[in-house]
Amino acid sequence: MPGGGLLATALVCCALSPAGANAASAPSASTGGASNVTFSSAVLHGSVNPGGAATNFAFQYGTSRRYEFQTPLAAAGSGTTSVKVSEAVKGLRPNTTYHYRLVAFGIATATGRDRTFKTSKVPLSLAIAGVPNPVTFGAAFLLEGTLSGTGAGGRAVVLKANPFPYTGGFKPLANRQVTSPTGTFSFFVPGLALNTQLRVFAVGKPAISSPVLVESVAVRVAFHIRHTRRRGYVRMSGTVAPAEVGSLVGFQRLKPGHHSVNEGGTAVVPGTPTVARFSRVIHIRHHGLFRALVKTSDPSHVSGYSAPVLVR
Repeated sequence: MPGGGLLATALVCCALSPAGANAASAPSASTGGASNVTFSSAVLHGSVNPGGAATNFAFQYGTSRRYEFQTPLAAAGSGTTSVKVSEAVKGLRPNTTYHYRLVAFGIATATGRDRTFKTSKVPLSLAIAGVPNPVTFGAAFLLEGTLSGTGAGGRAVVLKANPFPYTGGFKPLANRQVTSPTGTFSFFVPGLALNTQLRVFAVGKPAISSPVLVESVAVRVAFHIRHTRRRGYVRMSGTVAPAEVGSLVGFQRLKPGHHSVNEGGTAVVPGTPTVARFSRVIHIRHHGLFRALVKTSDPSHVSGYSAPVLVR
């Protein structure tokens, strides 16, 4: 009997020992650092020890310790040693401090300590456009733009110009303006004589400038049509400024919804010191709207159209 009792005790101990050795424990979580921090995203790091049971993890984050957001649950395994984990978070606000922590969900919940990171400012950038572009010789236009990024509102901006042949360098063209709260601005430009490179510069630091915009200047075309004594014939004439002597003139009949139809042409000849002229009698088979296209090869200007004229 005594021997039997000892044997029974030994069997019980042997049966319990493996179970005790493999019993799962509560997981642990350690919040790590943040990397790849931009103005709208970051990668959060940490480590999880599952404690021998299937465990998931997530990062909780927000602008306070209330942690308004959480990443989707991800598996950390069921091992008994710490594993490194990470998750990317996006859609963050720029120039903002965020709190975050790592949370492990296993047979119990483990929470890492609170840590913080700060997103960067949105880099400033300038975009500009001429309205219209090209602009008719001597006509006014607007240079519109937007300063984007953190601190874009209330910034002083200046407009500078570099006329054709673009060798004189950029010089101030208009009065200084101040961006709106959303970063928008505009410059009124009374007129340009030549194709011109334009650029906007933000005053102060950080130094920022827009890409170069070429505002093209189209020749100004005045167009007139009058009937002649010969039935079906009209005289098409007009002037061109600046005086683009030798440029070709095309007379086009406009067909709504279709390509224009060429109805003949001529060349620009000398007129006054400031404008050239053209004139030709042509036979027209159809009435309607006509316009003149002056096609110039002068690199300081671009081709231009006249306003349409109705022939009855």
